[in-house]
Amino acid sequence: MKANLNTPHDIIMIRPHQFVSNPQTMSDNAFQVVACSKQISQQAYLEVTHAAEQLTAAGITVHLFEDEGNSTPDSVFPNNWFSTHTSGQLISYPMYVPNRRLEVRRDIIDFVQQHYQVTAYRDLSPLAEQGQFLEGTGSMVLDQQAAIAYAVASNRTDKNLFNALCQELGYQPVLFEAMDANGQPVYHTNVLMCLAEHFVLIGLDMVPAAQRPWLLDSFARQHKTVIALSNQQISRFCGNAIELQGSKGKVLALSSTAFQALTPAQIAIIRQSAELLPIDVSTIESAGGSLRCMIAGIHLPKR
Repeated sequence: MKANLNTPHDIIMIRPHQFVSNPQTMSDNAFQVVACSKQISQQAYLEVTHAAEQLTAAGITVHLFEDEGNSTPDSVFPNNWFSTHTSGQLISYPMYVPNRRLEVRRDIIDFVQQHYQVTAYRDLSPLAEQGQFLEGTGSMVLDQQAAIAYAVASNRTDKNLFNALCQELGYQPVLFEAMDANGQPVYHTNVLMCLAEHFVLIGLDMVPAAQRPWLLDSFARQHKTVIALSNQQISRFCGNAIELQGSKGKVLALSSTAFQALTPAQIAIIRQSAELLPIDVSTIESAGGSLRCMIAGIHLPKR
């Protein structure tokens, strides 16, 4: 099956054996809570196992890698440290906190290069030592078909690096601001918005009023229906979903937490173009990310 330019059929996930909520990211991740015990670690392992099974049953190809170490507590979120692009690019990224920089895995880079048509590998991860950070498709929500990159400025998203990468990839950069209820910048763009082929889920109330019109204009030019999420829905991870290509059509993969917080009207709009696939990852959500963060989509043809 040939995947749509913007809708991956193949994905990579990582199953942690020693899951904890990362103490190094606690300062700027308002979604995160303290979680550390053997029981929590075991439950997170099971949640990734069951998520991979449910996605596979929906016709999505899941490449599941293991993390048996204890030095990378956020390894369950691989979308932050690498991305693939329909241009053939494979990119790894500079991560904000030191222990997340350890997540970059050569075996996964090699796997992608061996099984998919990669024309160029760009390793940006050393830029972290220079204080420049950009955390993959956490920092950027990409419309690969239209070549547009959306990003919220934060500690983890360097404006200059974002703009430079967009220029290199031929993407139009759309940089905007978003604040939580306490006036703190939203740490990752992909907790605020989910971009699908026919719709966009976004927490508009978090975006300054002056910036909303041109953001909405960008969506309108791509003929996307805007589903506005409340701040409470954002806190329930409704923005942290991902559209995938299943065996019977498009699937919106999201957490059970997020699904339960959507309104019937919002669900009806989504179902016009995609089936919803709610998956329980409530333990992993204690680390401040949800299902979309757990999925690294492959936007490359197979070898």
